[in-house]
Amino acid sequence: MVNLPPMLKHRGFPSRLPGTDFQFTIRRANLKPTRIEKKPRLADRKLVLLEADANFLACLWDAFGAEPFERGNLDAGRLNALFEREVVPVDDPFDPLSYEAILRIDEAVARANFPQVFNR
Repeated sequence: MVNLPPMLKHRGFPSRLPGTDFQFTIRRANLKPTRIEKKPRLADRKLVLLEADANFLACLWDAFGAEPFERGNLDAGRLNALFEREVVPVDDPFDPLSYEAILRIDEAVARANFPQVFNR
């Protein structure tokens, strides 16, 4: 039997963007979690990707607000789109391969980059 790393499941957190295949959570832990890292945000991104980012940020804000939260089963791809901008590490040193890594929303940056999330 394989021992998987511990992973908090955020109960009640939406699993995906409705009507799309953009995942917000994962079902089970992997032996090697996907690295959390800053990905470039290209100016010519598709509108649906921007919608997925905004919706994911809105779900994070609704679930955690400005409080720190554990990465847990949150999808690395969605986190990477916001990482080191709207979502920042709390841990020092930060382990980008840990399901137990602590993150938080940088509210000032999030409000500047995604005002629609906070004006709904």
